[in-house]
Amino acid sequence: MSQDKPHFSTHNINDWEKAAAKSAPAGDLNKLNWVTPDGITVKPLYTAQDTVSLPYTNTLPGFAPFLRGPQASMYAVRPWTIRQYAGFSTAEESNAFYRKALAAGGQGVSVAFDLATHRGYDSDHPRVTGDVGKAGVAIDSVEDMKILFNEIPLAKVSVSMTMNGAVLPVLAGYVVAAEEQGVSQELLSGTIQNDILKEFMVRNTYIYPPEPSMKIIGDIIGYTAKHMPKFNSISISGYHMQEAGANQALELAFTLADGKEYVKTAIDSGLDVDAFAGRLSFFWAIGMNFYLEIAKMRAARLLWCRIMKGFNAKNPKSLMLRTHCQTSGWSLTEQDPYNNIVRTTVEAMAAVFGGTQSLHTNSFDEAIALPTEFSARIARNTQLIIQEETHITNVIDPWAGSYMMESLTQEMADKAWAIIEEVEAMGGMTKAVDSGWAKLKIEAAAAEKQARIDSGKDVIVGVNKYKLAKEDPIEILAIDNVRVRDGQIERLKQIKATRDTAKVQAALAALTASAESGEGNLLDLSIKAIRLRATVGEVSDALERVFGRHRADTQKVTGVYAAAYDDGENVGDTMEYWNALKADIAAFAEDHGRRPRVMISKLGQDGHDRGAKVVATAFADLGYDVDMGPLFQTPEECARQAIENDVHAVGVSTLAAGHKTLVPAIIAELKKQGADDIIVFVGGVIPRQDYDFLYEAGVKGIYGPGTPIPVSAKDVLEQIKKAVG
Repeated sequence: MSQDKPHFSTHNINDWEKAAAKSAPAGDLNKLNWVTPDGITVKPLYTAQDTVSLPYTNTLPGFAPFLRGPQASMYAVRPWTIRQYAGFSTAEESNAFYRKALAAGGQGVSVAFDLATHRGYDSDHPRVTGDVGKAGVAIDSVEDMKILFNEIPLAKVSVSMTMNGAVLPVLAGYVVAAEEQGVSQELLSGTIQNDILKEFMVRNTYIYPPEPSMKIIGDIIGYTAKHMPKFNSISISGYHMQEAGANQALELAFTLADGKEYVKTAIDSGLDVDAFAGRLSFFWAIGMNFYLEIAKMRAARLLWCRIMKGFNAKNPKSLMLRTHCQTSGWSLTEQDPYNNIVRTTVEAMAAVFGGTQSLHTNSFDEAIALPTEFSARIARNTQLIIQEETHITNVIDPWAGSYMMESLTQEMADKAWAIIEEVEAMGGMTKAVDSGWAKLKIEAAAAEKQARIDSGKDVIVGVNKYKLAKEDPIEILAIDNVRVRDGQIERLKQIKATRDTAKVQAALAALTASAESGEGNLLDLSIKAIRLRATVGEVSDALERVFGRHRADTQKVTGVYAAAYDDGENVGDTMEYWNALKADIAAFAEDHGRRPRVMISKLGQDGHDRGAKVVATAFADLGYDVDMGPLFQTPEECARQAIENDVHAVGVSTLAAGHKTLVPAIIAELKKQGADDIIVFVGGVIPRQDYDFLYEAGVKGIYGPGTPIPVSAKDVLEQIKKAVG
């Protein structure tokens, strides 16, 4: 038998096009293209020709422009850090979780704080009765911080803290807790998020207006550069932008533009760029667009290097982008929740292929509630399996040289750079945020995405396709908010009774004076106040006296949901349903002399408003009159506005587990104010186990994650018809 190598005919792209056209829809090869939400066309086939003119394909990891990774050896020597982002109501419970996670293979601690802490309120403040210990740990003073990190060696374990609004007292509490553990500031490693610009765009856990918030950031960068050389002073976050609806190009562009603004702020405060730039880090969301997420991370390093060269940074460490990633929370579904394990695994792989430095994998039950120990273990083991079993770590940037990936990386970079230039033309990111433009861009992308899901064009398995006939309930972690709050209030009383009040007042007065004059460093002064047992709320109030508390304008996009829904590409009978519902709403207006009117509200300190904004947009596009309540309303304020605006219904959007406290409270307030004819409906993250409780409290409709908005809009209309007779 001949051992000669077989000969194959050579073929060119024209040959392929002819062959592929035979099976393409209507013989049209363009129909095989995928146009991404970013406006990038992904082709079904890439060849060597696609990479011929690309400028950075022959670069190496560890060297500028760092497209292939910030470190020369990447995971071949040191895999990414496995983090578990968690905060379980009390410092004691959170501490127990961290210690278990570290013992089971976790390599760093990531702290989630409750919304009262984020917004600078102590647990005894009347505005936070439904928020204490929900969606994270309650921290009122350094005593809570000491419990949080009890028996965790802060000289060795890196700590990441997602904190922006109350960043001064929280970071100060961590520093003082470490001191009292015997660990000096220069040994501390980890990251404080400290990224306020994205808060004004999407997450809304701000306290002060943009200008003084930027002053705080400058002071933190300056203090940590001098006293905490191993600590990252800011984590510039795209995560929450994607969670709020941004596509990958928007997330990339706005995050880098935020970073650029922070660098400018630090330089303007008198710092040399190379003194602090090496301690800046980034934070990306990793969603289900597998290829795009890898391309985004590679493009991010390329563009950040370009930006920092523009600031004349000389040190290579100043030019390299380092990042933490977290798998998407938004992609998790309440329906058929075990599917989420697969989703998170795919997203974790994208983060690893993209070259992340640390990673948090979400638990499969996080669309419903805080993770249980069981679900957190699966999430952590997902990373351990990728690290220890797959051999993925042996090869640095394995996607390098892929015709598709190299092309996509460059396209992503070009797309994002065009947006960055648009921001620059507006005067930078602070101006783009202040004007509301950036926020509206993200909200338009969110509305478009939701319309694509609701109309069936984008498939979510178990939600709008391959649905289970019956959903089995899963075990969830329930938080006793009243117990937690009572415990925190007791500890606050004790602290205030045993401290030197005159010294505390003097330290707080020094903070207020510094805020007024612009002299002194606000983090330094906060540390001094926290040492004396000033509380988070007191430090925040001392600054609020001068800075004020930010109030956001409530705007909503219009026409975007309808445009995506009404483009003639809908699947099945969704268009018919849409048009029939619009006709029903028009008929109601004809019969009653006005359109059905709803108010979409956010109660408590939960600032995540993607769902609320998308619902408001879609309801308006269907023909409803829609009012938006401002963020952070109390039940009393919400009831008053609903009555003044003469609405038929109030829709409460809830994502932070406050529904069992706040929703009965709004129903009681409407009754108290003589308006129990106004119906209340609820949407968001609500465990099925709580549905009966809410119905008994008087709720007329509950719409969990995955409910198509037209379906909820029809149900609300029927409920309004019943109420008006």
